[in-house]
Amino acid sequence: MAEITKSDAEAPMSESNYIKIVLGILAVFTYFFGLTVPFLGPDEARYAQVAREMFERGDWITPTLGGFNWFEKPALLYWLEIASYHVFGVSEFAARFGPAIFGLGTVFSLWLLGRSLTSIGAVPKSFPTTIALVASSTLGIVAFAHGASFDIIVTFPITAAMAGFFVWHFKNESNSAESDPAVSSALVLFYVFIGMALLAKGLIGAVFPLAIVTFYYSLSRKLPSRVFIISLFWGALLSLAIAATWYVPMYLRHGYEFIDEFFVQHHFQRFTSNKYQHPQPSYFFFLVLPLMTLPWLPFFIGSVWTFVRSLLRRHDAADKLSVSSKRLLIFSAAWILVPLVFFSFSGSKLPGYILPAVPAAVVFAAVYLSRLGDKGSRWPLVTRLIALSVFIGTIILQLTVMPYFAATDSVKALVRSANERGYSSERILAYYSVSHNAEFYAVGRLIRDEQGRQRAFYSVEEVVEIAAAETNRRILVLVKLRDMNKLTTSGKISTELIGDNTEYAIVAVTPN
Repeated sequence: MAEITKSDAEAPMSESNYIKIVLGILAVFTYFFGLTVPFLGPDEARYAQVAREMFERGDWITPTLGGFNWFEKPALLYWLEIASYHVFGVSEFAARFGPAIFGLGTVFSLWLLGRSLTSIGAVPKSFPTTIALVASSTLGIVAFAHGASFDIIVTFPITAAMAGFFVWHFKNESNSAESDPAVSSALVLFYVFIGMALLAKGLIGAVFPLAIVTFYYSLSRKLPSRVFIISLFWGALLSLAIAATWYVPMYLRHGYEFIDEFFVQHHFQRFTSNKYQHPQPSYFFFLVLPLMTLPWLPFFIGSVWTFVRSLLRRHDAADKLSVSSKRLLIFSAAWILVPLVFFSFSGSKLPGYILPAVPAAVVFAAVYLSRLGDKGSRWPLVTRLIALSVFIGTIILQLTVMPYFAATDSVKALVRSANERGYSSERILAYYSVSHNAEFYAVGRLIRDEQGRQRAFYSVEEVVEIAAAETNRRILVLVKLRDMNKLTTSGKISTELIGDNTEYAIVAVTPN
């Protein structure tokens, strides 16, 4: 009878583990599926092209675009793309492979956080699975893990750093912490990942983790331990040593040009002004962050509501949240508020800026779902079904919507059509509007100004002058459909429409 009972008890566990494995495989597949669609928007193509130029030169230090120095961002994304180019060749898939890995790294970091807290009984045993499912199916993480941009690249090391700190902080207060090398390792990893975050997106890689920890201690009304204060000295050296692998060679090679463009222009001026033309109202990220938590937004809101009530009603807080869960949520609140408030004061605002706060929102949602799971057995099933729906939905979108959207957003097909029509060597001129997407697909053929930026032309006379200077007196013009008449109605040129993508057209031009 005992054997039968034991077997009966183990059967559901085996089935549960099987479901976890299937969902895990599907999640990984989802993150790598659809990476081959043409680059979208202005940034992916530029970053991929910067990495291609570094790859072709064998240069891991100096970012260039069109052969000109391009110091907007640090090197970590480029390094990932260069490594992928070596393995897979130069392609959209290779450029996005690193971000997909870092998206999964973000999920894995949160799973390890849950696993570490579960091992000491701080959270329910279901918490690691719950937080992994929520993280891997959260809109912000899924979307940015499919794009060759810096936002997911900085989100992973910040998430890993935050997880490392909290595991160390929580376990450091237990009786066994002194003899557990894993506890010390977690603190070391905190500084290692700060160093990586500095390589990912500059100063916020250090500012955010340290500000979050400081704010957490303030919210907790506690002083940091002597061990942590001492660690700031050796930890700073460790983080700076990692970051120095790129910053020092860059400064030695380029001097003040690097300092001015990277720090002055793209850190301080980007934050304090609208120089780069990304203005939004101060409440912008208070709208964007909740949207990025979909489809888990109701659970995130429910968790925040429960958390706030537990803070306001201290006498019955134990009935609402366990002490350990409350500490985790205080930490997560600091993690959300620091980027949220910081970027709300920025003169430049883009949706991806707030991505480093999304993992903290995932923690809130996962804590709430775990509490619901303790009250009824249907909630773990609901969590799995929601995550499964996101995975399947993402795959369907990548098969249907994204190829269509990419066809109307990317100039890849236009340049390919021109090549097939015998215009494979003609230079490409931007008329009225510049397409940054063309940086990757029209490499070496774009007309630039003396600073290396793509040059836009605004008169037919300028187009005639450029075309007449070409050996075969032909040039390709990339023009928005709304501006086509300004080009084609002139009697000074002959035009041949090669194709359009509903936004841009590519036109062959010959002077009359």
